[in-house]
Order: sequence, then C-alpha cells, then structure tokens
Amino acid sequence: MADTIQTGLSSFGLSGRVFHAPFLEAHPGFHLTKVWERTKNLSTRHYPEAEIVRSYEEMLKDDDLELIIVNTPDGTHYDFCKKALQAGKHVLVEKPFTLTTREGIELTGLARKKRRLLAVFQNRRWDGDFMTVRRLIDQGVLGRLVEFEAHFDRFKNRVDPGKWREQPGPGTGNIYDLGAHMIDQALVLFGWPDSVTADLRIQRSEGKVNDYFNIRLNHNEVVVTVKGGFLVREAGPRYILHGTEGSFIKYGIDPQEEALQKGHRPDEAGWGQEEEGDWGTLNTQIHDLHYRGKIETLPGNYMGFFENLHDAIRHGKKLAVPAEEGLNVIRIIEAAKESSEGNRVVQM
Repeated sequence: MADTIQTGLSSFGLSGRVFHAPFLEAHPGFHLTKVWERTKNLSTRHYPEAEIVRSYEEMLKDDDLELIIVNTPDGTHYDFCKKALQAGKHVLVEKPFTLTTREGIELTGLARKKRRLLAVFQNRRWDGDFMTVRRLIDQGVLGRLVEFEAHFDRFKNRVDPGKWREQPGPGTGNIYDLGAHMIDQALVLFGWPDSVTADLRIQRSEGKVNDYFNIRLNHNEVVVTVKGGFLVREAGPRYILHGTEGSFIKYGIDPQEEALQKGHRPDEAGWGQEEEGDWGTLNTQIHDLHYRGKIETLPGNYMGFFENLHDAIRHGKKLAVPAEEGLNVIRIIEAAKESSEGNRVVQM
C-alpha cells in the first residue's frame, strides 16, 4: 500500500465507472483514493474506501495524491490538466487531449517544466483487433500494404439533447469522440501523413454537430482511410487491408467495453478474448503457399495501458501514449475540419 500510486478520479460517469476505476482496482500498483462527484455518491457502492470530494480544488490540495485522471468533458481538459500539473501531479487525460494545438503545446511544455508525466488515454491501441492488425502489418504477411480502411460505426439515429457531445460547442461532434480513436490508430501504424482530405457531415435529421467522418490520410505508398458514422444499422468490416500479396478483412469489435459495461473485471480469466465467429479472414501468399482462413484475434488488454503508466511513474519507463502523440491527433482533427470546410486537401 505504501508504494501504490494514490490516484484521484475527476468524474464517475461512464468513463470513470467503466474505463478507469475497474483497472485502478485490479492493478496492485494503484489506489483509487479520491473521486470527484459534485452531488451524488455513486462510487461508494463499488469503491467504499475512496473518499468523495465535492470540488476539483479539494482533490488537488491532497498532497498524497500523485496522479489525477482528467476524464471530464472535453472542454475542461486544458484547464484541469493545467491546474493538476501546477499542483505537482502526474496527469492522465481522456482523449481528445485538448481542443486546440495551441492548448496542447502549452500543456506539454508545462509538463516538461514541472517534470511530471502527462499521458493521453488512447486505450483503443489495446483493442484486440487493432493489436492483431498491427501484428499482421509488422510481420509483412500481406506483402507491401497499399490500402488500409478502418471503421468505428454505430447505429444511433436519435439525437440525445441532454448530452453535451450532441450540442454545438468547442470539441463536440463525432470527430473528437470516435474519430480521435481512429486517427490515433492510423498514426501508430503509418506515422505522419503528407496531407489530409476529410468529409465531416451531419447525417441525422435532428443533428446539430458532425456525426459522420471520412478522413483520408495521404501517404506515398498506402491509402489510409478512417471512417465513422451513427447511421450504420448493418455493420460492415471494421478493418480492410489490401497488400501486394493478400488481404485481411475483420468484422466485429473488441469485447472489452461491453464486458466492462456488464460489470466484469479486467482480471477475470479469459479477459479480452474474442469469439471465434468474429475472427478476421486472411487471404494471402506466404512464400510458395497460399493461405485463406481465420486468424485468431489477440486478446484485448486495456490493462496494458495502466501497466505502462505505472512503470513510467514508478520506474521511469517511456510512456506508451505521451502528450505529444495526443497532440498529433489534435493536429489531424484541425486539418480534417479545415479540409472539410474548404473542400480541399490540407498539406501537413
């Protein structure tokens, strides 16, 4: 207990309840010490040892807290990260890192000045399907990759007026939500693009912010497209890869979020394993052998993010998702908005 990282959680909504608290509890190197809930006491049911505070400032004043998780609405990320860093805390911030490049540059500089870690929660790097795609690309089983297409689609044909993401304002819309995940994955796989071409739209009748994105990250040898929409009732492939020797097609989505929503714990046996029916299909030529068949999906492992964060704080290891990489996602989002609004290619 003495060497655990005392952690404060800034919200106990969906993000805190599903994506953070279960992992802090399951990892022996973290201790969920404080939870900020303005009026409710929802965290008490599952985490009775965590103290509930009624203000962010109250949490920052706790000298024993080493890590603050900023999982509040996107428009607060800059301000809350800045205050936590100034208070001498390490910070884990939800994606998107900030709303603007300027804010991101300021925060990365402040973290360096304060000698504190600033990590961005791009947990979808630990989706089993993405990990499998990354392995296939690294091993070159498709030959030279020429086309990559990734989707994050849902069916939600009604606008929820009570959700801030559905209302006009800074940082709202699908591009900052699911788009940030897909852009991050593309940057991990292919690096910085030469240019960006994007189409952002409002497809739902009552929509007020973009709910559809189609972003092309232009590279010399490979066409990279990431897409997402809320009017996809019959899901198509999640990943489509074509290369000089073959193709890989993957349907379905990583099961971790659904399991967490149902109350399962990340330390349960078989965590992150995908059902065989959702495994992707590989059709390729390996030396003189033609292979066509299912490829078992690697088990997803969001805990890998927290293991890395713990090792970075306690043992000085390199962060898996440093703020600089979160900042690159914001740069691409800004370029995508510029491209869509001006109907043009934006050079990067």
